[in-house]
Amino acid sequence: MSMAERKQWKWADDPSLNKMELTKLEKDGLDVIETIINTYSKEGFASIEPSDMDRFKWAGIYQQRPKDGHFMMRVRIPGGIMTSEQARVLAKIAQDYGRDLVDVTTRQAVQFHWLTVDTFPDIFERLAAAGLSSFEACGDCPRQIMGNPLAGIDPHEVLDTRPIVAELEKFFLLNRDFSNLPRKYKMSVSANIYNAAHAQINDLAFTPAKKNIAGEEVIGFHVWVGGGLSAKPYLAKQLDVFVRPEEVVKVAAGVTTLFRDFGYRQKRTHARLKFLVADWGPEKFKEELIKLVGELETSGEDLTKGWNGGYFYGLHEQRQPGYYYAGLSVPVGRMNAAELIELARLADEYGDGTIGTCNTQNVLIRHIAKEKVAAFREEPLIVNRFKLKPDTFVGYAVSCTGTEYCNLALVETKERMRLLAQYLDEHIELDTPLRIHMIGCPNSCGQRQIADIGLQGIKVKTPEGMVEAFDVHVGGTLEVPQFNRKLNARVTVDRLGAFLVQLITFYKEERLEGEEYWRYVERVGLERIQEQVDSILQTA
Repeated sequence: MSMAERKQWKWADDPSLNKMELTKLEKDGLDVIETIINTYSKEGFASIEPSDMDRFKWAGIYQQRPKDGHFMMRVRIPGGIMTSEQARVLAKIAQDYGRDLVDVTTRQAVQFHWLTVDTFPDIFERLAAAGLSSFEACGDCPRQIMGNPLAGIDPHEVLDTRPIVAELEKFFLLNRDFSNLPRKYKMSVSANIYNAAHAQINDLAFTPAKKNIAGEEVIGFHVWVGGGLSAKPYLAKQLDVFVRPEEVVKVAAGVTTLFRDFGYRQKRTHARLKFLVADWGPEKFKEELIKLVGELETSGEDLTKGWNGGYFYGLHEQRQPGYYYAGLSVPVGRMNAAELIELARLADEYGDGTIGTCNTQNVLIRHIAKEKVAAFREEPLIVNRFKLKPDTFVGYAVSCTGTEYCNLALVETKERMRLLAQYLDEHIELDTPLRIHMIGCPNSCGQRQIADIGLQGIKVKTPEGMVEAFDVHVGGTLEVPQFNRKLNARVTVDRLGAFLVQLITFYKEERLEGEEYWRYVERVGLERIQEQVDSILQTA
């Protein structure tokens, strides 16, 4: 679609468009890729036009704090599965340009830091040669497609979704029909019965379902729209439709078209698909979708049975007899290049040469033959670093990037969460997973809202001046989908560890056998948790 054609979209002449919308109408976000390669990489950081700095997101790039010429880059890992060779390419980029740093994100992508604009053409070429891309990993466009990192080997999936994810990636990536959406747009596709891809917090999600059609049992998907977190979180709504596997791309294109053409473009803070779905409701949204894509079957039987939180720790039997997958802990998702190279070696030597990236910031090694399991357990990387059975708090800690690199963050998070989890494991013994997510700002890249305990960074005034602190939220889950709720507690960083030890001790003493924290919160009520908090703060 040409720029002239894009300017004829129904909303293009709206006088109330926000500044970013006008910027996108002047130059499509994807056009910045060529400018980066041909101009900015040669002329340097100082040559970058301010409006193009916003468009860098379409190349998968953000300015890194403190905006001194360094950048973060996000690389798409569709469905959360990459090859060992792709892993080596990513590791070499980190070694050569990214100060040896590799992060796994909560959307299964891989993230670099410390890049400079002159390195981008070479990085783009290396990624492309490996079948990878950073393009549209950020920006107002279809981003990283989340999926089941066990697809194809999962004993708990009803369909191998790898071909569907590949079709979606091919259709949407660099598709200029959808390169100017009102806001960021996130998809997930999974046929795992334990909601491995967090359907309810995505703009568009496909979850496993079945339906008897003309006497034949058909395996397909239910469709969810309008989920998202940030400062105003919404759970996605299920549409009354059943979609066959071969219809997924068509339906995804239809939903994305509705968002493009009817989504809100006046305020950046009110532009996600969730706001359109909230106003229209799922019934109207379905009606408009069918106008675009044609008739669809009504809902069938939902095959989702619960939620595993995206965790796969340990060695488990695959769907294929005699083979196992290994779920490994990567504390707060951070590793160095050598460790990623070592993961690639393990994937080749023990598995089928693939590595899974999880939305919990962890990794998987897939397809390990039974006779290799014992040797795999003894590998130094597994014993010393990426453990099969991590300590409770380290294993269930998630963190965003924080002020170390992020311009939006108010507080430091990544290393703080790692050290906090370590502290909790040293001071309290717990045999039940307790998910703690830490975020540095309301944008919630660390998905605070779905955690048992969510910590959101703030600044508070004290006699000594402004200090970093955290608001505390409890009871989030996608098992029975609900976001956690805020307590009346602003805890400064110097008191955070001791505060959580006491709060978790209350839970440990009062819980039923095996009761998860979010279930405990539901049983005793938020008022009881607030009483606990008040007693802790009064005695501090």
